[in-house]
Amino acid sequence: MLVSSMQKTPATEGIAPLSFTTEPFQRRLQRGVPVAKMTKRERVVAALAGDEVDRPPASFWAHDYLREWTPADFAESTIERYRHYDWDFVKVNPRATYYAEAWGSHYRPSGDATHGPLNVDYVLKSARDFDRLAPVDIHDGPFGEQLQALRLIGDALKGKAPFIQTVFSPLSVIGRLANGDLGFVRLCMREAGEELRGALDAVAQTLAAYAKACLEAGADGIFFATVEWATYDVATIEQYAEFGRPYDLQVLSAIEDAAFNVLHVCRKDNMLLSLLDYPVHAFNWAANETGNPRLADILAKSERAVMGGVSVPIAAEGAPEQVSAEVVGAIAETGGRRFLLSAGCSIPPQTPEDNLKAAVAALSKKPRKKRTKKQ
Repeated sequence: MLVSSMQKTPATEGIAPLSFTTEPFQRRLQRGVPVAKMTKRERVVAALAGDEVDRPPASFWAHDYLREWTPADFAESTIERYRHYDWDFVKVNPRATYYAEAWGSHYRPSGDATHGPLNVDYVLKSARDFDRLAPVDIHDGPFGEQLQALRLIGDALKGKAPFIQTVFSPLSVIGRLANGDLGFVRLCMREAGEELRGALDAVAQTLAAYAKACLEAGADGIFFATVEWATYDVATIEQYAEFGRPYDLQVLSAIEDAAFNVLHVCRKDNMLLSLLDYPVHAFNWAANETGNPRLADILAKSERAVMGGVSVPIAAEGAPEQVSAEVVGAIAETGGRRFLLSAGCSIPPQTPEDNLKAAVAALSKKPRKKRTKKQ
């Protein structure tokens, strides 16, 4: 099997390159085949490796709150969106509650295409409830349903485009098991640290096994999301070092041989600069948010690729011209290398189609050169 030309360096050692079965792009260039013939998989491979691309690969993702409740409906919705926009890769975007559901929290559909699931009951109401958390069977319940959906998605894609499954960090799962009560979790960090660490270990063991099962189901990697926790607005760097990082790495180390792992760090004032040693192929974050590093900042500090460029508010509520301007700006900032176009997070379901089409169209535009005054 042929692989990309990514060279092993200290920063990439142990990270598997994304493989593909068609003739490598660089070889086709040597034969004089037009750049426009680059396949989706080749485009992603080259972008992750920092090689030349015909254009940066692109993908955006949103929830389908009405169709995310069964494997068949969810897979069908995912593939429909992929085909409609002709994305280069698929970031599978399951309902965000399925992790908490696996340990006993209960939700019901909102019945509204613009609003997510509604909580009925949750597990962590006091520190005593941490004892209820033990590793769960990843082939049954919500995890089993997601694995079934991945197999359906893989069958439909037929290898033409890479796809990655979303996996929340262990600390993020704990937060959802507490129904989003972050203050409660922070209190437990201070007053019930031993119990919290035990629960985190049980969750991390489960997610590590689940991440490996996602690869076995056909996924090219995982989209590992820290959600709200790796931000200075929610936790201190010391808290994350104790209750976040060790359990993140427990999950990621289980899939070091995956081809396409992404670290997603949510929200403004994030801790991404402290997480650049995570064993992933690309970083995704809201580069235009307050207190966050720019795309160029991360490219200068890491040999990994960057994913993003479009801010969620602009994608959801801006004009197509504003979306296009952000895309052109991101390409100018990155030089179009080691860059995959997306939003900095999941976009709302009602995001205008014209804005997404404008983002793709802008990939072919070249940034305007500044005019200089004649001497």
